[in-house]
Amino acid sequence: MNSTVLQLEQTQNALRDAMRRADWEAIGGLDQQCRQAVDQALTDPHTPVELLRDRMQQLLDLYRELVDACTGERQRIAGELVQINQSKKKAKVYQLFS
Repeated sequence: MNSTVLQLEQTQNALRDAMRRADWEAIGGLDQQCRQAVDQALTDPHTPVELLRDRMQQLLDLYRELVDACTGERQRIAGELVQINQSKKKAKVYQLFS
């Protein structure tokens, strides 16, 4: 297997693993590595086109999953923030009457 495609596959696997762990910090760094691996694979004249096409489709599918996971996490955090703000307001009202 071409080394640039192998690097792309390894980075993609690490990104998938970080997504499963919900390790958002690692995802940020792996995203940059993945972009670099894609650039290298696209510019390498020895990269088999069919193999590259297959890896790029897998990567696209992974990024769709990642966007869905990020959206879910954002909604979860937004819900927590709403609850915190409501608790703060209730605490202020309670303090007024105590």
